[in-house]
Amino acid sequence: MERLVRFELIGHEFTFYTGAPEKEVEEIIALVTDLVQANSSSGASGSIPVGKVAVLASLNIASMYVELKRDFNEYKKKTESRVSLLGERIAEELTEENQLSGK
Repeated sequence: MERLVRFELIGHEFTFYTGAPEKEVEEIIALVTDLVQANSSSGASGSIPVGKVAVLASLNIASMYVELKRDFNEYKKKTESRVSLLGERIAEELTEENQLSGK
């Protein structure tokens, strides 16, 4: 069931509808808030425009996504390779067992 979520970020109120679990929504908002705060405090004596902060936060999220996607693809390849090797070993063992038992 979708529900309305409201939160404030950089002095602006945002609202959206979601069917995501409450805990997941809280984690998402916390991640975005942390990234926006990290990008808005540049350490320099001026302030970064809100639009630029949003773009920088989006780039950080996209970077995390690309890294996770790459890591998942590597994991998937390694797992497929291990499963294939395991299947071959099982087949070899079954063949040997059948030969020993005279089948």
